[in-house]
Amino acid sequence: MKYCVVVIFSLFVSTLALAQEDPLPDTLALPVELEDLAIEDSTSLELVALPSNLEYIPGNDTPELLADRLSCIQQKIPLTYNNTVHGFIDYFTVRNRDYTRMMQRRKDIFFPVFEEYLKQYNLPDELKYLSIIESGLNPRAVSRARAVGLWQFMSGTGRYFDLKTDWYVDDRMDPDKSTDAACRYLAQLYRMFGNWELALAAYNSGPGTVRKAVRRSGYKKSFWEVYPHLPRETRAYVPQFIAIIYALNYTEQHNLVETAREVVPPYDTLAVNKFLHFETLAKLTGTCLEDLQKLNPSVLRNVLPANGRLSVIKIPTHAKLMLDLNRASILDSASKVGRKENEQYASNSSANTYGREMVSYKVVSGDVLGSIAIRHGVRIEDIKSWNNLPNNTIRAGQRLTIWPNQNRAVASSSTVATKETILLSPDTKTYIVQPGDTLWDISKKVPGLTVEKIKTLNNLKSNTLQPGQKLIVG
Repeated sequence: MKYCVVVIFSLFVSTLALAQEDPLPDTLALPVELEDLAIEDSTSLELVALPSNLEYIPGNDTPELLADRLSCIQQKIPLTYNNTVHGFIDYFTVRNRDYTRMMQRRKDIFFPVFEEYLKQYNLPDELKYLSIIESGLNPRAVSRARAVGLWQFMSGTGRYFDLKTDWYVDDRMDPDKSTDAACRYLAQLYRMFGNWELALAAYNSGPGTVRKAVRRSGYKKSFWEVYPHLPRETRAYVPQFIAIIYALNYTEQHNLVETAREVVPPYDTLAVNKFLHFETLAKLTGTCLEDLQKLNPSVLRNVLPANGRLSVIKIPTHAKLMLDLNRASILDSASKVGRKENEQYASNSSANTYGREMVSYKVVSGDVLGSIAIRHGVRIEDIKSWNNLPNNTIRAGQRLTIWPNQNRAVASSSTVATKETILLSPDTKTYIVQPGDTLWDISKKVPGLTVEKIKTLNNLKSNTLQPGQKLIVG
């Protein structure tokens, strides 16, 4: 490797040493990993051999200078400077410069969309930076908690703001629909707290969590007063937001200027109300599938379903021109290829909610997700996804949103009687198992009945029961 000799001044060395010490007070909630910078330390003014391609990182930013720069770009949302914010500024400008450059490349795709909706809802323009902290400007980002899209909506919150999710399409990945929903949610949170920093904290951890922190703080009014009572991730959230605004506004001062930009092809829109196979459409219009995917990130499987609803997709301009030359023939072909296979896949997926009626199920004592899933003909993972459940734990009184699959359900909620009713048939002497029932519970309902007798009468090899199951009890 080729080396050159440079003079390292003490200020530059101390800046890099700061990066090595990892001063961040909280774990970053970012889709990136922290980098460890390594440098062979040396005393001031001593000659050190360094690689010739080492990037120059300015290191003369005093706290006073950083605070002044933040004050210069502050608009409606306070850009507070303190040690916590300084740590995240260091992260974005020193320790993960590649991430900041990637955000520069991506921002021109999405910022114009954000700015349009923020203006429409009369919200601060600075909120456009929030999606960087949420998703790294990736419309298909999925977190460990199953939050999805540019604005990281959980399924329940998404449904509340009219973001539909099914086997074919996830509106949380649609830049326009999700941004509109995010603006409405942020406006709602600001009305709730009257403070943008607390509203941002609530966007991260939920309004209930922030209210609880406010109460614990003695009903303080500002984020930094409530800060010690917030969850660790939420404490890091607002400082990250401030730091990324700083980093993207002072790229030149930190030798971080990135000229490359990701772009989307010029596009037009196409309204369809029948099955559409993206790959066939791409071939017949002289475009590539990747462009259709990039323009329509919410379409999960490169097809639109024949569900009778009108769908509007984006299509490259040159493809739209080709389509207009032979529209009927191209759309007819794209409506047939792969239709049978995809409809078969969708019908086999219990997560597909088309054609189903949503029910709100109230958990009773003894319920487990497995029995609830069997009762409604769905998978445990579907119930967890629909209700943002991080694990299988549920509690009595909790309400679960479920789309029952009646073709697979053991017993629908309308055919299973309540626990208050003695479910004995006088003619056949059978009992319908209720959620939470055990063999011991059932044995106590009939005089002279024992657990072993129930197992013998019903040829049971174990004590496991399923809600809706019929048992002979005498």
